[in-house]
Amino acid sequence: MFLRPGRYRSVMFGGGGMNPRKMQQMMKQMGIDFEELDAEEVIIRTEDEELYFADADVTRMDAQGQQTYQVVGEPETRERGAGDADAGAEADEATAGDDGGVPDSDVQIVAQRAGVSEDEAREALEAEDGDLAAAISALE
Repeated sequence: MFLRPGRYRSVMFGGGGMNPRKMQQMMKQMGIDFEELDAEEVIIRTEDEELYFADADVTRMDAQGQQTYQVVGEPETRERGAGDADAGAEADEATAGDDGGVPDSDVQIVAQRAGVSEDEAREALEAEDGDLAAAISALE
């Protein structure tokens, strides 16, 4: 069952008829923050197939240091590797300019999560053999 982000909050907290402003105040008090992301596409890869969302509504929920993403939309199912021609070009762009074999996208993720410069993030990733979680942990 897919729910729109606004409806998700009401169902999640049992506040079907609750005032949206009151709901936001409650969530803020509980340390929960929602943000609508302007995603162009979402791809979920499993061992056998890919679920490709061309026009999905994506909501990020931050609660107690954990981020949860909700994807709402109708996916196109395709065999694994069907979109690899595009993915290969994107992978080349992501690694362009790397100076240690670490993808720029990984560097940006670590830098953002740990609140450090991209140079520091790259060094941490190289020290941790590309392990994002270990690099973030080492920087925090």
